Order: sequence, then C-alpha cells, then structure tokens
Amino acid sequence: MKVHEIHKVPHRRYNILTGEWVLVSPQRASRPWQGKTENIAEDERPKFDPSCYLCPGNIRASGKVNPFYNQPYSFHNDFAALSEENDGLWLKDGLLLSESESGICKVVCFSSDHSLTLPLMSVKDICAVVTLWQKEYFELGRIDGVNHVLIFENKGETMGCSNPHPHGQIWAQCSIPQEIQKKTSHLKAYWKQHNKSLLEHYLARELVLDERVVIENNHFAVVVPYWAIWPYETMIVPKRKMAHIGELENDEKYAFAEIIKRLTTRYDNLFQTSFPYSAGIHQAPTDGKEHPEWHFHMSFYPPLLRSATVKKFMVGYELFACPQRDITAEQAAMRLKNLSETHYGLEPDFFSNGQN
Repeated sequence: MKVHEIHKVPHRRYNILTGEWVLVSPQRASRPWQGKTENIAEDERPKFDPSCYLCPGNIRASGKVNPFYNQPYSFHNDFAALSEENDGLWLKDGLLLSESESGICKVVCFSSDHSLTLPLMSVKDICAVVTLWQKEYFELGRIDGVNHVLIFENKGETMGCSNPHPHGQIWAQCSIPQEIQKKTSHLKAYWKQHNKSLLEHYLARELVLDERVVIENNHFAVVVPYWAIWPYETMIVPKRKMAHIGELENDEKYAFAEIIKRLTTRYDNLFQTSFPYSAGIHQAPTDGKEHPEWHFHMSFYPPLLRSATVKKFMVGYELFACPQRDITAEQAAMRLKNLSETHYGLEPDFFSNGQN
C-alpha cells in the first residue's frame, strides 16, 4: 500500500505497546448520521455549590466533612471499588476461578473552585495537582501489597462522571492491571533487544515525521498515536525516559502541567464544549522490581466523534472483533494542531477568528 493511499482505504494499524490491532476505515467518515446525540451539559457553574460533595466545607454522602481546602485535596473514596482488607479467599472449581483483591481508592479534587476544569486552571495550579499525584504515587506505592498505582480522570457526564466538581481518582491495588501487564511485556521485550525505551524510539520517529504531533514543549510532546482507537485520542509522552511521574524534576513538572493545559484547551475548542474524556497515567508498577523498560505516558480517550453531541460507540464489530475508527490519526492530529490555545470561553471573538 502506498503511503498516500492509507487515508482512503480500509487498513489495520498495530499498537506497539499492547500487541493489538485497530481497523481504520477512512472511507466511512462522510456517512450520514441519524443515530443518538448527546445532551450538552451546562458549562456555567458556580465557584461554590452547597450541594456538592466535593466542595470545601461540605458534608459528603458518607457524613464526613471536607476541610476548607484551597489546594488540591485527596481523600479515601467513600464508596471505593476496592477494599484494603484481603482475606486471601480464592476459588478454583474446574473452569471457575476467583481470588480476593485488595486495594485503596482515593479521590483527588483538583481545585476548591467548583466551576473550573483543567483547561480553565492556571499552569501553576495544575502543577500543584501534579505534585499531589507524585506524593500519592510514592505513598501508596510504598504500602505493602500495593503493586500498581493508577491515576486517572473521567471528565463529563458522557464519561459517567457523577460529580462535575474538577476531580480525578487514584486506584492502588494488589494485582497489576491487564493493560499494564500487556504494556510491560512489550516494553520489556524491546528494552532487552535494544537497551532503549520503546516509547523513546517511537517518539523520536513521530517528531521527525511530524504527521501526528499536536503540540510539544522542551520536555513533552503530544501525539495522536499511530494506533489510536478513539477519534481524537492523544498521548502525552516525556522526551526523557522516566519510569513514573515521581522522576519529574521541577522544570519538567511545570512543562507537564503546561502541556496538559494546552491540550485540554484544544479539546474544548474543537467542538466549543467542555470536552469529555477519560485520561490516565500509565507508569511503572510498584511491585518492588526494577523496571528500566518503563516510559510513563498519559493517554486521553475522548468519545466525541463529529460534534459536541455525536459520540463514538464501541459496539458491534468493536465488541466482537477489534476496535475500529473512521478518521485517520493524521487527520485527527491536523485538526487538533490547527486549533487555538486560547479557550473559546475566554476569547470573545472566537467564532469570528475562523475556529469551527
């Protein structure tokens, strides 16, 4: 297949981190849409909501009271998906197998201001969030029996977020999640063969080609991965190999915060809405082993496809065969790259500047 034809014909792309494939069908991008549309959530919110369980000083559903915090604040999830108790129970009955799983779930409030999201926060305030992420990664990772720490955010009602207050979560657990196991396997195999980070080589190639790079600064680059599944999926990759966010130096931490703000602002500007997504940081396990192969990265999986109201559904072929997308990674990257970094809500003449 010639390179220029790849944007016109169905083809598969290989994910070097997981060993899985995605079907790309660019000829479907122009098909008419008469399916489900989403309601657009109201962007205007007060700085303080007396009914919000996450605002400072408010009583949570559990009856516990939030402190009057003015910095990023974390606490144990009142309705955790994991329990710190591990009774060692397991079941093996023929083909039926189960075992106990222990862990700790925490909530991280990014700001005391109920109205803010990451693109509307200052770089300095996002940097304070990164500092808290580092602290939690170290403290949770040191706990006996915690072998992996996942930091993530579900933003927006479309992604099932139950509270609009700006927040994320951290799940620290005994077992190492399957996605991390797959990535560890491929990162390790490449490291053993080349004595170099797989993502370091991949990012170097992306920066040379400049077909899927959305933005970059001195320490990070944002790319739409060659194997992206979600329409406007992106990945933030450090230019220096770091196994986890705890290795960030002060200037790198600021650069990480800056690029998060720049990327999420572009997301909001794409369809002039508070852009929903799930974002997560994949980094080295905390199982006490050396992980020279690991190169941490932060992925954003936004569901919106054509507008603020039309989303991508993982159904049919995706559920029974493999993921599939209609626009190429290159097309998505070019559209994100051409967007303004001034948030549409803060630029009065946004719509007259050709942003659409």
